[in-house]
Amino acid sequence: MKHKKTIKKVAKHLPISAPYIKLRDLQRTADAQNHEIIGLRQAVDRLEARNDEWAAEVRSLRGAAESLTIVWPVSPKDIAAADWTKPHTQNSAKKSNPPFTINWVVPHMGPVSGGHADIFRTINYLESKGHTCNIYFYDALKSSSLDEIKKNLKNYSPLKAKLFYNADNMADCDAIFATNWHTAYPVFNFRGKGKKYYYVQDFEPYFEPVGTYSTLAENTYRFGLRGITLGSWLTTKLSKEYGMECDYFELGLNSKEYHLTNQKLRKKILFYARPVTPRRGFELGVLALEIFHKKHPEYEINFVGWDISPYKIPFSYKNLGILSQSQLNDLYNNCAVALVLSFTNMSLLPLELLASGCRPVVNDSEHTRMVSYSDQLKYSLASPNALAESLHDSINSLNEAQIEEMSEYTKSYEWDNSNKVIEDILLKEL
Repeated sequence: MKHKKTIKKVAKHLPISAPYIKLRDLQRTADAQNHEIIGLRQAVDRLEARNDEWAAEVRSLRGAAESLTIVWPVSPKDIAAADWTKPHTQNSAKKSNPPFTINWVVPHMGPVSGGHADIFRTINYLESKGHTCNIYFYDALKSSSLDEIKKNLKNYSPLKAKLFYNADNMADCDAIFATNWHTAYPVFNFRGKGKKYYYVQDFEPYFEPVGTYSTLAENTYRFGLRGITLGSWLTTKLSKEYGMECDYFELGLNSKEYHLTNQKLRKKILFYARPVTPRRGFELGVLALEIFHKKHPEYEINFVGWDISPYKIPFSYKNLGILSQSQLNDLYNNCAVALVLSFTNMSLLPLELLASGCRPVVNDSEHTRMVSYSDQLKYSLASPNALAESLHDSINSLNEAQIEEMSEYTKSYEWDNSNKVIEDILLKEL
């Protein structure tokens, strides 16, 4: 053994054998490194394979599809067909003598919807005046059925109208109404007889982040449809910015549903809380009420409009969720003031609250000022401290005489007066 070690030491220093031995050692090191690299690659491959298995398991548990599809609230075919960039003309009416046949294209709906309530209230009024209405429910996503819709309709104004699940085969009519931006596309594409109208309740491009959907919504104001809007702000905005021919009807109420039953001072505050509707300013309202509550812990704060139990609210409150009309009237009659934020068109609540003797506090802006009952509202800058201060000022200044005056003031704002404006437009133009 000693002789072999000695020979190796000597060989390393021999001119001929030394490079060979060095090369052999390097080769062995490289082989070992390659073996390690191969092992690492195999380990990575196993991890990647397991990761794919995990991803597949997660998709299976969630019921997720292997690939994503674009969600179109309007049929892509309807969007492509509605080429408003080229000259187009309005359809003529089928006839000119009342009573009229009126087609309404309406988005699908759930059990509760303020926008649908307004539409069906108008249809109910027109039917009471002898006009025939047909309703075509437009549901590009096929997220409902006609049976579900009929079941939900029981929660709204009673209707005589014939109901259809799609807008593919609409009959000729005297007038046809789009009722939101989704339905404006099939109305624009309708090639039958009937003057085309657009029943506009809000500026819907504000409902979506700036992008495809907001642009598709905005484009509907360039379709050349005759606009009839809820309130003067929309008529002003659409005619000024889009050249749209518009008239408006006032926001209204039904005094049989909302009226004064309690003329005494109250110790409750109401907040119209809809976290699912960003334009109602839920987060800002919570901040304002937190400030108010610290100054006035004696006032009970009532949240109404949605179930907010998943949210952590930093003060005591009552979570009332969605109430029936009669429950709302009782609640309004027991509240001194109400915080109602509207960052697009004005909500219907302020008039209903006034009828019940409750002072609304609203954010100060052009669209909330452009209502004919603005002098009955308490306006505030849209900051938490300013809103809290406005709530404070309102409860301190409120007296029993003002409660009665607010309710009396609203008696001229019946929905029938508003809907008569719509019928008068039809009578004049058809």
